Amino acid sequence: MKLGELAARLGCKLEGGEDGEVHGVSGIENAQAGEVTFLSNPRYVRELAKTLASAVFVDEKVVIERGPGLPPIAALRSKNPYFDFARAIELFCAPAAYPPGIHPTAVVAKSAKIGEGAHIGPHCFVDEGAEIGRRAVLHSLVTIYRNTRIGDDFLAHSQTVVREGCTIGDRVILQNGVVVGGDGFGFAKRDDGRWHKIMQNAPVVIEDDVEIQANACIDRATVGETRIRRGAKIDDLVLVGHACEVGEDTILCGQVGLAGSTRVGSRCILAGQAGSAGHLDIGDGAVITAQSGLHLDVPPGTMWSGSPVMENKLYLKVVAALKRLPEMQKKMRRLLGEIEQKKAAEG
Repeated sequence: MKLGELAARLGCKLEGGEDGEVHGVSGIENAQAGEVTFLSNPRYVRELAKTLASAVFVDEKVVIERGPGLPPIAALRSKNPYFDFARAIELFCAPAAYPPGIHPTAVVAKSAKIGEGAHIGPHCFVDEGAEIGRRAVLHSLVTIYRNTRIGDDFLAHSQTVVREGCTIGDRVILQNGVVVGGDGFGFAKRDDGRWHKIMQNAPVVIEDDVEIQANACIDRATVGETRIRRGAKIDDLVLVGHACEVGEDTILCGQVGLAGSTRVGSRCILAGQAGSAGHLDIGDGAVITAQSGLHLDVPPGTMWSGSPVMENKLYLKVVAALKRLPEMQKKMRRLLGEIEQKKAAEG
């Protein structure tokens, strides 16, 4: 593809190399001639001087300087270089196509409804009353329980499970090992001290354009529902407990855990290993940094850190003070020693 065509298709402003040919994409450190790369993190500005790429997505303010002896590099000026690089990947790397049909080893109940153009792979199981939309792809060993409702362009990688009565919207992606609708962790303590299992009858609802990555679990509720709203992205090994709600375009990073009945607003970010106690409300646009332990409601648009959690500005002060504790301890001991000596001299 010529750089001029690439720029036109992505709406970028091209500087230099309009007739240059490119055939792929790569990271700035490993790119070779004929490949396109990107620069969005200032930490990698030094790599721009020595990359071998033929073109680079950069914002409008970046000044490109090249090392001695290296050929010039074309600039694809963009308001969002990382996003446009992501779109370029789609132009060079077409997704795999799966032919419509049901593999002979798959078990599909007679009452199940399979949409036009769907692909049901080897050893899949689709139970009674399930409905799967058009152009869905079920890789091998996918299990769909009874009375589920799944929309169009669904993609389920191997060994995913969608439990009974759950609803999934259009263009949802489930990576390997995802479990949607497993029983919530609900037990009532009996008078004799033993635990009685509480039936988990309420479904999980996953709206359009959600992606859930490998080995994440979205638990069903006792009553009401667990809901993942449109465009949310859920990383590997995340647990969303029973009756939780995750807002639109929110990101839950790896190993995040939400205890039951937590409500997370829209466009929030919960970084890796953040955890929430149950029945909390996290406001729209809030950011919870890595390994934070939530025990209180979080206002919209704020950033929180630490365990137990506190506002990020206070947390940074606490961490800074913590680093000085050994020095402060030495000073305190010295001062106490001087006081004791003064008392002894006066006594």
